[in-house]
Amino acid sequence: MAIDQDMLHQLTTQEDLPELDLSWLRPEDRARVEATRLRPGRKGLTLDTLEAGQDLPDASDDYTARPRGAERHPAAARHHLYYPLRHETWSDNVRLLYEEAVQRQWSSATDIPWHTLRPLPDDVERAWCQFATFLTEVEFIAGDTPGQWLERINPEWYEVKLFLLTQIMDEARHLDVFRKRALANGGGLLQESGGGGLRIILECQDFSEFSAIMHVFAEALVQTLFRSGEALAYNEAEKAIFRLCAQDESRHIAFGVMHLKHILETQPWRREEIHYYLDKIEGPLSLDMQSGASANAPLFDEAIMVLAGGGRKNIDKGFDFLMNLRRRQVLEYLHRLEVAGLPERRYRMNPVLRAFIET
Repeated sequence: MAIDQDMLHQLTTQEDLPELDLSWLRPEDRARVEATRLRPGRKGLTLDTLEAGQDLPDASDDYTARPRGAERHPAAARHHLYYPLRHETWSDNVRLLYEEAVQRQWSSATDIPWHTLRPLPDDVERAWCQFATFLTEVEFIAGDTPGQWLERINPEWYEVKLFLLTQIMDEARHLDVFRKRALANGGGLLQESGGGGLRIILECQDFSEFSAIMHVFAEALVQTLFRSGEALAYNEAEKAIFRLCAQDESRHIAFGVMHLKHILETQPWRREEIHYYLDKIEGPLSLDMQSGASANAPLFDEAIMVLAGGGRKNIDKGFDFLMNLRRRQVLEYLHRLEVAGLPERRYRMNPVLRAFIET
């Protein structure tokens, strides 16, 4: 079959190319690029290495997705960003915490020695399953909430966005590992909680409100629980769960404490506002604690008592453990507030919480 000559000519003739604008190549900038070439440090090419010597702006008038340091595009679309001021979301340790987070990721599938699980007495196994059910619910909220703030933070403060993304991954892994523990030993997921306190976290209207309530208060209580987990663990798998989750929670708390410190130093007029946020979250918890077992999550506290007592026959021993845990939670919460620069909270704290350290 003969080849059509017109088609052959069309295929072998180069069409006119559109005129290209290669001004962005800017060969005259070569010297500047060479002068700013980065060298990895002892810990690699970290964010601190990347930003060494760079002055951070305190505010941004850019409402686009422009990365910090890039040139503006005159036709770039605007985004609905809430926080043009760095101080409203910043924490001085955020770069370090991000680097630690990406280096210390772990897998619930391979880093937990699941083979060490053994059959437990029925009341102990069911207590563990109720305990794990509640924590799975808690970690869902802990992962959902930071995601609400990502689009509201200006890309100028990309480090905060990066850290919050690692927190979401951490919380996803936590809900995953506690769900697996509930199912892995044959018990299964049990009773949902009332979720009143969790809703307060989701309904925060300001970033500092979210961080004070979630990072400084709620996660601090959970961290104390995880660090006390040795008394609740019956095998190496459960010990590993507590240890690995606690290391993640430490980063979240460190961000929140340093963000609160930054707010109090750069916007001291917000001091009473912060007290108001803490009043909001302390109130529901104080109602929980008045009876010694949470009104919103009684099954959770009862599960802790069964686990700590080694069974329901030793529930008194478990109750003593729960009361000591509450005292440690309040003391460590107050210590973090002192580090952040809010020592007077000790005297303004909800009376029910304060009673745990005055008794």
